[in-house]
Amino acid sequence: MFKTLQNKTILVTGGAGFIGSNLCEALLEIGSTVICLDNFATGHKNNIAPFLSEENFSFIEGDIRDLKTCQDACKGVDFVLHQAALGSVPRSIEDPITSNEVNISGFLNMLVAARDNNVNRFVYAASSSTYGDSESLPKVEETIGKPLSPYAITKYVNELYADNFKRTYNLDTIGLRYFNVFGRRQDPNGAYAAVIPKFVIQFMNHESPTINGDGTFSRDFTYIDNVVQMNLLAISTDNQNALNEVYNTAVGDRTTIKSMAEDLRTYLAAYDPKIADLEIKYGPNRKGDIPHSLASIDKAKQNLNYQPSHTFKEGLQEAVDWYWKHL
Repeated sequence: MFKTLQNKTILVTGGAGFIGSNLCEALLEIGSTVICLDNFATGHKNNIAPFLSEENFSFIEGDIRDLKTCQDACKGVDFVLHQAALGSVPRSIEDPITSNEVNISGFLNMLVAARDNNVNRFVYAASSSTYGDSESLPKVEETIGKPLSPYAITKYVNELYADNFKRTYNLDTIGLRYFNVFGRRQDPNGAYAAVIPKFVIQFMNHESPTINGDGTFSRDFTYIDNVVQMNLLAISTDNQNALNEVYNTAVGDRTTIKSMAEDLRTYLAAYDPKIADLEIKYGPNRKGDIPHSLASIDKAKQNLNYQPSHTFKEGLQEAVDWYWKHL
């Protein structure tokens, strides 16, 4: 399906991270030449260890806050898949300065480097947090609200910069607004771990997870394979109308946090029956969280021929299988 990428050189920033390492793996399987840039702030060496011996894979340890590093990484590159960022709404609330430096200054460095090295297309990780306080459902790309966190501000500024670089320098870009991505290699440890891997490790340790709020908040949980597909479509499409746009990257369905936790407990209990008896607890709502998230994926279907390969439950089952084997 993606044969046009076989002889292309693709830079994946944040390539040792959760999403980035899955992109590296998919591109290598296609036959692309892959350059991975990461500083291991949130990524892990073990995520890329299997690729280091591959002839078509090279790794640069470096920080996108350094312009020269970005310039060097973009030399001879056809496409950039920019995943490097400091994620997490709570992290950005605690330390807005570092989130701004990485997510905005680092992003600008990468745009400049891509422009200077005549990169064909710059595809970047945008975020559903950009919808902010907009209450309309489903979320449609053209209707956003005010951002609710410093992280959301940084991701919206990314979209503004990308649009400006097309208008000013004619650099083609595509932004992918990720909706609650989960799956293999997502780190369950650390203060800012995403909710699914965090709950997985707690259940496996026979601990009761605590939901922020009463569990009625809902999310468009999106399995990693759907996200990989969107990135590959974004760099391979020859539809000129698809360029210089932002796209929801999601399933187009929503699940409450309570239902997600119950499904997770059920799937894990198939491996360890004791997990079925664990209680799910509830705590206060978390600052900066939006109540509900549901994406319209019509634009991605129309312009990029996107068809999600995994529903939430199919993805969750695969994720549980992976965690049980690897943790």
